[in-house]
Amino acid sequence: MEARFYEKLDDKKVRCRLCPHNCVISPGKYGICRVRHNNEGVLDIPFYGKISSLASDPIEKKPLYHFYPGSSIVSIGFVGCSFHCPFCQNYHISMTTDAPTEYIEPERLVDIAIHEKSLGIAYTYSEPLIHMEYVLDTARLARKRGLKNVLVSNGYVDPGPAGELLEVLDAANIDLKTFNPGFYRKELGGKLEEVKRFISDAAGRISLEVTTLVIPGKNDSDEEIDEIARFLAALDPDIAYHLSCYYPMYRYHIPPTPVSTVKRLAEVARKHLHYVYMGNVGAMETNTYCPNCGNLIIRRRGYFVEVVDFKDSRCPKCGTVIPVVM
Repeated sequence: MEARFYEKLDDKKVRCRLCPHNCVISPGKYGICRVRHNNEGVLDIPFYGKISSLASDPIEKKPLYHFYPGSSIVSIGFVGCSFHCPFCQNYHISMTTDAPTEYIEPERLVDIAIHEKSLGIAYTYSEPLIHMEYVLDTARLARKRGLKNVLVSNGYVDPGPAGELLEVLDAANIDLKTFNPGFYRKELGGKLEEVKRFISDAAGRISLEVTTLVIPGKNDSDEEIDEIARFLAALDPDIAYHLSCYYPMYRYHIPPTPVSTVKRLAEVARKHLHYVYMGNVGAMETNTYCPNCGNLIIRRRGYFVEVVDFKDSRCPKCGTVIPVVM
């Protein structure tokens, strides 16, 4: 199938215009993502609809804490990625295209979600943006049939495709892996400013949450988390921000992040943001409180979720608007 978002060049080369890599691809070769292929001067997408993972997950697993709490959502993964994060938790599908897949056409996936009585479809696990054509086709069908569309992504996409996607998205959690441009460039193979741009574009248009995986010695300073929190707060202090403990994975063998580190950094972020959550911290509760009066709104322990005190989008105690979509 021919891709969208590209231009033809001389000598049958093509330039992909999907993500900021803007790969120039020679005939027979693939882009950095490994899934967009030059077939004799035509940008081809041979992995369209090839799904590596399919499950029904709690919405909190994305993680999304402010979007239909307690609901479940059909979640799909693909293969390949536009980054090469050395700590990737899903490297068995993101760092290769050899993982087993099953072709699921958009119509069938929407039928599956409806049959499962799902909130909608989450495009997640590996990087969904490099499969933009399939995501757009499916998301448009899903919306027509009353389903919600959720993106879990590195946020690395050009403005044109991003604009189309935001028209059909309902919610997203974007990984903001660091606020260090050098770390993005050298360790991940991307540009921080492009991720910040997508987050800025999404803020106010969809239900947006952001996650940083806290890695010891890499992005765990008070100063860096303070910068991230200030950036998000300038967009909207109600953006939910997740700070998650890292565990050794793929090519990283750094010891796990102490829970005490994430607790400290959460307090740093809370100086600027109303809703800061800790992830990968075991059985610890990760509750939502009214930022004005401290009233308990939603209790969470693992994937057990209880809406305790919430009515008409406001805190019943003091009337403060709580940005949780129900």
